[in-house]
Amino acid sequence: MPESVEASYNSGLMTTTFVDACVDAVAGSAKAVQRRNRPKARGVLRALAGKKKILVTTHIHPDPDALASSIAMRQLLRAKLPDAQIDFAIRGQIGGGINDAFTKYVHPEALRWDSLDLQSYDAVVLLDVQPNFAYSPLPPEMVPTVVVDHHQSNGRRPKWSCSDIRVDVGSTCSIIFSYFMELEVPLDPALAATMLYGIESDLAGAAGLPSELDNIALSSLTLKADAHLLYQMRYVDLPRSYFAAYAEGLQTAMWYDQAVIAHAGPIESMETPAVIADFLLRFDQATWILVTAVKDRRLVMSLRTQARDRSAGDIMKRLLRKLGEGGGHRTKAGGFIELANASDAEIERHRKVLRRRLLRCLKIRENRGQRLVARGE
Repeated sequence: MPESVEASYNSGLMTTTFVDACVDAVAGSAKAVQRRNRPKARGVLRALAGKKKILVTTHIHPDPDALASSIAMRQLLRAKLPDAQIDFAIRGQIGGGINDAFTKYVHPEALRWDSLDLQSYDAVVLLDVQPNFAYSPLPPEMVPTVVVDHHQSNGRRPKWSCSDIRVDVGSTCSIIFSYFMELEVPLDPALAATMLYGIESDLAGAAGLPSELDNIALSSLTLKADAHLLYQMRYVDLPRSYFAAYAEGLQTAMWYDQAVIAHAGPIESMETPAVIADFLLRFDQATWILVTAVKDRRLVMSLRTQARDRSAGDIMKRLLRKLGEGGGHRTKAGGFIELANASDAEIERHRKVLRRRLLRCLKIRENRGQRLVARGE
């Protein structure tokens, strides 16, 4: 073998060996984390043992974390339960912007919800949402067999056959990743890229450090992921309406000491308020961000915070008391108000109430507001 070719070959071999060693090291760390958090994957398999037809589903209008965790769970169950039929279905539109673009590169192969015979399934796996949440796809009388989520529960949890709810984890995909590690099921590069993007999207603007499990998942999936596919997901083409919503959010943004409140709408994608809120949280004087928008006769909203002593989820519930439904995590939350007629007067009335309540919670005087971006800038 010529010296130059041999050197190139040895270099490639060393790189491959190094990456393999990194993957093995991260996988070992992931298993250690899983052991400290009590392994759950085998409990999920026990709950589904003997089931012949299993439905995997997630919340209405799913985001990348919901889609990626569902796709991964379907693949995991097909690997471990080869005798069962594993279906995946989505209720509601995925929507425009990043969510819609995500599906151009990741094909969920999901069944249409209105074509399902729910009674024909002897097990349901519900991901990234809980049955008593507003965006659960299941009818009230239907109890899932398995629930995997990272959101805080609303009140007392019903008795499900099996649940894995970890509010300290930033993404449901991270939890599903731990199942692959626990059960030693290999991850192909395309699925690794899909899960990595799902985790990244849910951690974006989270204003807090990822959990130990999130960090392990990010490290391991980065080494395994299809780099080209991941690049396509991260830098998708976006429609004009996406930038128009950004512009409207900046034009309406009002700054009250450590809080910024902005409005957009009507919007095409449910993700818009969250994306704008994540962007505004980078303002170096802001600790709290509230963004509202109008979607399908609802006033939808996202709340973000960098505060360490207050929970965004708790504040969101206070904002929506007797008005709507909402909740979330310590650093990020969302909610909505049903609109009677979606008139400008009705929308403005609700926005005024939300502004007063947020500023009261934060002990900020309303007369201290100023435009974040002065007109003409």
